[in-house]
Amino acid sequence: MESLGETQEKILELAKKDKVRFVDLQFTDLFGTIKSLTIGLEHLRESLEKGTWFDGSSIEGFTRIAESDMYLMPDPSTYTLIPWKISDNSTARMICDVYMPDGKPFDGDPRNILKRAMYEAKKEGLVYNTGPELEFFLFRKENSKIEPLPHDSGSYFDLSMDQAYDVRRDMVLAVEKFGILVEVSHHEVAAGQHEIDFRYGDALHTADNAITLKFTFKAIAQKHGLYATFMPKPIFGVNGSGMHVHQSLFDLDGNNVFFDDDDKYKLSKKAYGFIAGQLKHIRQISAILSPTVNSYKRLIPGHEAPVYACWGQKNRSALIRVPRYSPGREQATRAELRCPDPSCNPYLAFAVMLRAGLDGIKKGIVPSDPVEEDVYKFDDSKLKKFYIDMLPGSLREALDEFEQSELVRDALGNHAFEQYLRNKRAEWDGFRTAVTDWEISKYLELL
Repeated sequence: MESLGETQEKILELAKKDKVRFVDLQFTDLFGTIKSLTIGLEHLRESLEKGTWFDGSSIEGFTRIAESDMYLMPDPSTYTLIPWKISDNSTARMICDVYMPDGKPFDGDPRNILKRAMYEAKKEGLVYNTGPELEFFLFRKENSKIEPLPHDSGSYFDLSMDQAYDVRRDMVLAVEKFGILVEVSHHEVAAGQHEIDFRYGDALHTADNAITLKFTFKAIAQKHGLYATFMPKPIFGVNGSGMHVHQSLFDLDGNNVFFDDDDKYKLSKKAYGFIAGQLKHIRQISAILSPTVNSYKRLIPGHEAPVYACWGQKNRSALIRVPRYSPGREQATRAELRCPDPSCNPYLAFAVMLRAGLDGIKKGIVPSDPVEEDVYKFDDSKLKKFYIDMLPGSLREALDEFEQSELVRDALGNHAFEQYLRNKRAEWDGFRTAVTDWEISKYLELL
């Protein structure tokens, strides 16, 4: 195994070979917004060895002014050229971990929070793999104004009306230059809606890739005179954008521990415990998985949204879907959680999803029987019969559940937990007190 010094020297040599002039040091705030600090190549060695200082008090959810000094440590494995900034003075990108002046990882760094959760899994001999599917909209600009105006009138898997084929093609080419293996690209259900999926991997790697995907798509859309949005429900009355997450646990030898050939559903006890843990804690972690006021405009009962806390195999109306087993594909055994949306911070989302699943495994929780009927058609009595709970109906309801959760507090740590709650309460209050266009239309003339 290479020493840290050898790895750093390789990065420095690679940067010179790539004609790098600038390096963007990237990280996210508590809510998943990508932040970047740019240094010149001449400062890269010092950054790799000692980090780069920045003011943490200016970052949402980080520290107070009195304790603002923090530094970024670039992760050498994330070094890549930014495809649209390649020239004789190229710009590279490195994702960073956030540290405090005493040399300790910052408790509130989302990447560190996920690392802690993955360490809990590793102590059990497990590796958490995820494969998120991020849906997004492409909107056109009119008079430089940003409005939800779909770029095309295509529908699911459409080709004849898919005017964004070349845009998606450029997006795929760009993310592949970041080392991300794209598996499928297609038009989604709503006009102007799309999906580009990449290969699964360990949760930290896929969270890094999800963040890279989002800023890449926005940049490529802008080059086409469009803008890309990961807002969950930008248009009333049409499908919203989700981020279904395929999940599996592997042992340290690379075997999928969710698979059991003797079980009816080909699921192991660990798989059942994991599913049960997520169903048990789903209301508590919803404020992380569906973190905005707008998220709950997508999660509406009676529509094609996963709001019912049950699991099934063929059933896409279930909150957790276990794709059917195919002989020879034991390694693909997985559980798909369907409620997250792409506005979430993937580091935090994967952290709480993993901790909820591990809790189910450790406590030996057994899920209720799978539901293979269309849950969208269930009335209240049938939901009660199958012990099916529902997701929170608003951000406020989700935050009330979040606030009472010891599991979430433990997963995030006290600092991040309190900061997240405080900021999201303020977001809800801002929405609650705003006068909307709907209210003006409904009441102004009538009352």
